[in-house]
Amino acid sequence: MLGKRATRFSKIEGSNWRAYQAKLKRARKIAAPKKIIQRNLKFIPVLIALSALAYGLLNVFSGSQFTFTRKAGNTAKNDPAAHLDQPPISFNKNDLHHFIDSRHISNLQNESFDLRYNGNHLSVQTSIDISLQNYLAGMLDRKNSSRVGIVVMDPVDGRIRAMVGYDKSDSLNNPCIDSSFPAASIFKIITAAAAIERGRLDPDSKLRFNGSKHTLYKSQLKENITKYTHTVSLKDAFAKSINPVFGKIGASYLSKDAFESYAKAFGFYRIIDFEIFLPPSLIVLSNEPYHLAEIACGFNQKTRISPVHGALIAATILNRGKLIEPTIVDQITDGKNAQLYRSQPTTITQAFTPATADALDALMKATVRSGTVRSTFRKYRKDDIISKLEIGAKTGTINNKTDDVKYDWFVGYAKEKSGDRKIILSVVVAHQKYIGTRAAQYAILAFKKYFSTHFGRMHQQLSSDAKL
Repeated sequence: MLGKRATRFSKIEGSNWRAYQAKLKRARKIAAPKKIIQRNLKFIPVLIALSALAYGLLNVFSGSQFTFTRKAGNTAKNDPAAHLDQPPISFNKNDLHHFIDSRHISNLQNESFDLRYNGNHLSVQTSIDISLQNYLAGMLDRKNSSRVGIVVMDPVDGRIRAMVGYDKSDSLNNPCIDSSFPAASIFKIITAAAAIERGRLDPDSKLRFNGSKHTLYKSQLKENITKYTHTVSLKDAFAKSINPVFGKIGASYLSKDAFESYAKAFGFYRIIDFEIFLPPSLIVLSNEPYHLAEIACGFNQKTRISPVHGALIAATILNRGKLIEPTIVDQITDGKNAQLYRSQPTTITQAFTPATADALDALMKATVRSGTVRSTFRKYRKDDIISKLEIGAKTGTINNKTDDVKYDWFVGYAKEKSGDRKIILSVVVAHQKYIGTRAAQYAILAFKKYFSTHFGRMHQQLSSDAKL
């Protein structure tokens, strides 16, 4: 037996030995890279993370060199070498996110500010009306509120004239661009637009409801006519913010697809171009009738918007259905006074028809004349400023889940009865244990201040013309 094994081994050592060694050598060459990979496998996630970080930094710093899109007609766009000897021409709004954030913009005390960006001196001119801004900042109720956001905007070009915010828990937060506020009854504006265009309703359409105005029970969605049934017009239901009426509109007249379509038209789900990042407003939709009823009247916590977006929603009515982009930076120049950015009025979409805008205007005015803020504005009917204005609004109130914060909205506009001047206002207040200055009261303060300055200038001009 031993002899047979020795014979087989000697054969291997003989003619096949070299081939056998060559085979082992090839096997070691193939196995070596695998062993290296296996030994270093644990380092691969670290290498990927470092590569991603390096790529991100490269993008940021490459963007920091002012190699942005140039204006049409510039040969530098087609000739990369031209960037070496030509100055920068322009930024777009997204470019500004690299070096302007909400901390630069929130509660400005001057119309312009300077900053250095990657070794370059920039001068930023804003659209802020400093007199109005400082006045509103001085009127903030910091004692009874945890958060306040006030946005005043020109509806014609989207220029923000005041952006005043207060956050008790985070001084760096800008509530004006915070999209975490429950929309509450402000969403009734979107529901009304959809009901007028999809449900074929008009301001005088008669609608019925049972029970309280400000509750929403499943039983209130049933068409149950009794001697206690109330009949109101769509205009009155909007002005008085009657939840069961708008709940029935959502459950019976509209669909999930209709809500989604109009929400998108009004700017929900969308990252709206702005010189500082504006988180999108969100809405959660389902086909369940009671859920659609909650959405329609704003009786939920999941539909959320920012005060800036609230201003844009109000502006659609004065703009005949057009949703516009907001802007707060008028222009940016460099150290040589070369213009690097200038804002331009921009329409995002046509949210609804001009005829619907007229109908919504009637609903908004009814809120002030006979609706939820009637008592607040009634005492100012003979005021030297307020009496010269046409004012439209939608209000909204809702408590948080723990009932220790009450959100209070005013979204609306004021325009001269005899003149072209008009302004948009969006205010949200998060009241604490005690109710302090309400959103509608901030609205009156803002309207009076803005138009008193305007009327004062007009008076000065008339006096000057009379002397001539």
